[in-house]
Amino acid sequence: MSKSALRDKDQEVLNLIVEHYLRSGRPVSSGAIAQNRKFDGSSATVRNIMVRLEAQGFLSKPHTSAGRVPTDKGLRFYVNGLLSGRPLAESDVHLIRDDLPPRTADLDSLLSQASRLLADYSDNLGFVISPQISRVQLEHVRFIRISPRRIMAVVVTPFQMVMTETLECGMPLPQAELDRASQYINQNFRGRTLTAVRDFLLQELPRFRDRYEDVLNKLTDLVKVVIGREEGENRIFIQGTSRLLGKAELFDMGKLKSLFQNFEEKATLAKLLADLISLDRVKVLIGAEVNFPNVQDCSLVLSHYGTSHQVLGSLGIIGPKRIPYDRIIPLVDRVAKDLSRAISVFGREVSI
Repeated sequence: MSKSALRDKDQEVLNLIVEHYLRSGRPVSSGAIAQNRKFDGSSATVRNIMVRLEAQGFLSKPHTSAGRVPTDKGLRFYVNGLLSGRPLAESDVHLIRDDLPPRTADLDSLLSQASRLLADYSDNLGFVISPQISRVQLEHVRFIRISPRRIMAVVVTPFQMVMTETLECGMPLPQAELDRASQYINQNFRGRTLTAVRDFLLQELPRFRDRYEDVLNKLTDLVKVVIGREEGENRIFIQGTSRLLGKAELFDMGKLKSLFQNFEEKATLAKLLADLISLDRVKVLIGAEVNFPNVQDCSLVLSHYGTSHQVLGSLGIIGPKRIPYDRIIPLVDRVAKDLSRAISVFGREVSI
């Protein structure tokens, strides 16, 4: 049911019930809503509305209580109302900007700091997914021979961020061949990604097999090594796992144990979170909407960061469904914007 399908009074009661429940964690009675200064109506009016909201699936009634609690559908209605954009408190904005300085020695430190800020200010688990070198638009690339079978790929982005990755090659490649590969990519693929380079080479290889088979094969293999290293390994920065342990009363312990097993398997968790990247300013997933095993008691609030040219990764918080969405949604939005600004403005000082 859409927001417009609910009567104004029903919407008001539902939002008040959700806010009361998020604060207290207990079923909400009609008397508690009727006594709220924000509501103008009797307990009888509230009771009739609560019965109607329960029939529509927005509320449920625990068998041990006369009060109601919001269902995931009720929480979703409430959150959708917040996503129109409530600004973060100005004091919090200044604190975040002070804690996320744009000048830093490396990107890993910046991303780790952002995940810590998300954990500290939300009192939940904060995460940041690192960008993948193979999916970042390149301005310049260079391959440097470290040993016969080890090379370093260095990518400079259009916003002058330097990203590096050390790779193991199946065959020894002399520096002269690596230089030729770098030159070919720089001359023909500026503004594109290494993934696009690979796809082009695989498509064009049959056309030039007779004249350039050896060169193109080596170049294709080299780019595939860069991409293959990342396809099985997404990097994630996580802070605040101890904060969830302090909220054990909000979780089924078996599900909480399963959740931490997912956290320990960072590659799997990062892949799941990376798949959720969207162009939405902030995205909220509640309960069963979060596609993790046995974490129906959780909510996920995430956003993306990057530059005006490209989305680089995602960040956000994971916590119980009973989180202060009105504070956490703008928090995630602000950290994403400040991280994007730090990367864009001071990219020349940032490296992986």
